[in-house]
Amino acid sequence: MFLKMKRLFSFLLLIAILGSCSEYQKVLKNEDVKAKYDLAEKFYDAGDFKRANRLLEQIAPKYIGKPQGERVMYFLADSYFQTKDYNMAGYQFERFLKSYPKSDKAVEAGFYGAKSYYELSPKYSLDQTDTDKALIKLQNFINTYPDSEFLVEANIMARELTTKKERKSYEIAKQFNTIGEFDYSFLTPAVTAFDNFISDNPGSVYREDALYYKFDASTNLALNSFDYLKKDRLNDAKAAYLALKKSFPESKYLKEANKTLEKVEKELEIYSK
Repeated sequence: MFLKMKRLFSFLLLIAILGSCSEYQKVLKNEDVKAKYDLAEKFYDAGDFKRANRLLEQIAPKYIGKPQGERVMYFLADSYFQTKDYNMAGYQFERFLKSYPKSDKAVEAGFYGAKSYYELSPKYSLDQTDTDKALIKLQNFINTYPDSEFLVEANIMARELTTKKERKSYEIAKQFNTIGEFDYSFLTPAVTAFDNFISDNPGSVYREDALYYKFDASTNLALNSFDYLKKDRLNDAKAAYLALKKSFPESKYLKEANKTLEKVEKELEIYSK
């Protein structure tokens, strides 16, 4: 009995899908704007955003300046978002806000528009132009709607993007340091890059790592310097160690850093005689 009911349900569902497809193709090809609007709304409400989007694309220009225009434009923007076409979603949500700044959907449009740009942000190792754009959009949303129900999520996304940018800067500095183990000419830019990172990102999750590797790079630079530069650079390395220990007295790098400091102080003893 259960098997028969299951087969009947599957058969009825198949008929409904086929009927829907047939209706969709028919409406898609004709010029009846109202029919397209009604069917687009039906698909949108059912969560079939792909077919809703195609119909909405056709009718959106027809509803500019009309009472239903606000509804159509929001559905169009959201259908792009729901189908993960984030470039178009971001663009359409911005158009919606410019056209209907006082809409009841303004907050949602602002948030999902910003989130569209967030979704376009690439992994940290790639160019971060889209990340910069997303951060601007998210900050604008946070500033414009500080009491929004989306505020917590917006802040989380902004923090994630900021951390991604920090990681890129940190990894560049670390790469200089890694290459510097084989080519000493890279150690000076490594120290400079870590200096800039530490100065520009005081609250970064990579701050401890940057402080340690600055000390590491500074030590290697000092030990491989000409004699007339060595003393000052050894003192710079020691200062880098003290900065690490001051900020992170229980640092995960402390054991290794202490061993390296012994080398620095042993070399400095030469200049104290």
